[in-house]
Amino acid sequence: MTRFDPIRLEVLKNALEATAQEMGVVLKLTSFSPNIKERMDASCAIFDVQAQLVAQAEHVPVHLGSMLRAVGPTLAMLDPLEDGDVVVVNDPYIAGAHLPDITLIAPVFVEARCIAYVASRAHHSDVGGMEPGSMPGRSTEIFQEGLIIPPVRLYRRGVEQKDIMAMILANVRTPEERKGDINAQLAALRVGIRRVEELAERFGAAMLEEGLAAILDYSERRMRRRLADFPAGRWSGEDCLDDDGSSDDPVLIRLAVEVTPDRMIFDFEGSSPLRRGNINAVQAMVHSAVFYSIKILMDATLPPNAGVMRPVDIRIPEGSFLDARRPAAVCAANTETTQRLADTVLRVFSQFAPERIAAASQGTMNLIGIGGRDPRNGKPYTYIETIGGGQGGRPMGPGMSGVHANMSNTLNTPIEALEISYPFRVERYELREGSAGTGLNPGGEGVVRALRIIGHEARVSLQTDRRKFHPYGLHGGGKGATGVNWMEDETGARHRLAGKGSLTLQAGEVIVVETPGGGGWGAENA
Repeated sequence: MTRFDPIRLEVLKNALEATAQEMGVVLKLTSFSPNIKERMDASCAIFDVQAQLVAQAEHVPVHLGSMLRAVGPTLAMLDPLEDGDVVVVNDPYIAGAHLPDITLIAPVFVEARCIAYVASRAHHSDVGGMEPGSMPGRSTEIFQEGLIIPPVRLYRRGVEQKDIMAMILANVRTPEERKGDINAQLAALRVGIRRVEELAERFGAAMLEEGLAAILDYSERRMRRRLADFPAGRWSGEDCLDDDGSSDDPVLIRLAVEVTPDRMIFDFEGSSPLRRGNINAVQAMVHSAVFYSIKILMDATLPPNAGVMRPVDIRIPEGSFLDARRPAAVCAANTETTQRLADTVLRVFSQFAPERIAAASQGTMNLIGIGGRDPRNGKPYTYIETIGGGQGGRPMGPGMSGVHANMSNTLNTPIEALEISYPFRVERYELREGSAGTGLNPGGEGVVRALRIIGHEARVSLQTDRRKFHPYGLHGGGKGATGVNWMEDETGARHRLAGKGSLTLQAGEVIVVETPGGGGWGAENA
């Protein structure tokens, strides 16, 4: 019998969510790289002593959903942590994300025992590998994508393990920036630990642990109650990634969703087999997209934690590209496959909950990575960014333009910050007129981002999608425009580029990414 009445439970839930939010603020303000400082490509969360996700901030869905499944297996590979320990991990087959997403986890000790964990995950602008930015367009095995860090202690009893840190920094192109961003993650953890300790002092350690369990039980009850509001039945649908970066063959996601009054079953049987390119997803990534989509289907006040997933069964066919096994390449799965997974799940949801689901948003993160040696100071640099596009038209109104949607919740890098930090000139940064799907509630417009390389030779990598298959409209709405990538040489000639790949640009040449628009919702003349 819980001692947490509804009011006390709400106070604790809000305090934990505020703690995760504060951790994110500290991480953003103390980080070195524009990818975190300007775009906040990072996330923070709090877990109970069983490593179940209890509270998260409104950060990046693809991070938070995969941490839901990854923190437990990470901790299971280590001896019990002691006060002052900090674990570092980025291995996708354990941590559930791609290699640039480095995760730090620390225990919270009160009265000489662990009562919770805090975690921060941040996308680092380089972790080594075959291309600057560690997001190659056409990798075919995980070893090409960067340094693999299994679960190890970066700190033991509050003491930095300098050999571990040295090993990480020796394998990246921008070690000073990496050290700064790791320190920012550590600062976020310290804030999280301090706030959880304060809650333990306020409620008592035993009662706080009871409260964490009560929050998960509350979310489960809310989830089951909401499920009973939907019609029971089985619905199905599919969508495709353009290709895997290695061949031009589309990559199919097939899904059937079964809804009962107290359970949801997601069955991905019939999806494409494992591919040679880097769109293969580990299972935690699939869970991440489903977790996010369920939150969209339910209501905004449902606390997004592990309790939500208790009535959910996700079936992923063995040998499919959604069940990646080492050493398959996986770096684009975070940015592209999870987006298409969300598109597919939401498309199926729209069949039984049309009043809650928007048309397809741009369905890609439009990732661009650039690296070289900065002619201004002679030092290596790595730039990484995902670029916003059109949001799908919504049941309640038009989609927004030039935003990150679904599995990404980051920002676009401001022109000023980009030009100060890197040897580029922004030639164009504008909304892409005419890219939105028409309808009663039209989709949002995509973005045009054009960067001119200044004074040096640079390597460029692209991981983009929706270059062949349009973002879909719903209920009579028009489809959004597909995206396009191209480069402009010094003569002004334009050369169209594939959605995924890497190339070398010379000084004065321009890389252009035009992102997709969102689909429209409802017939225009309805």
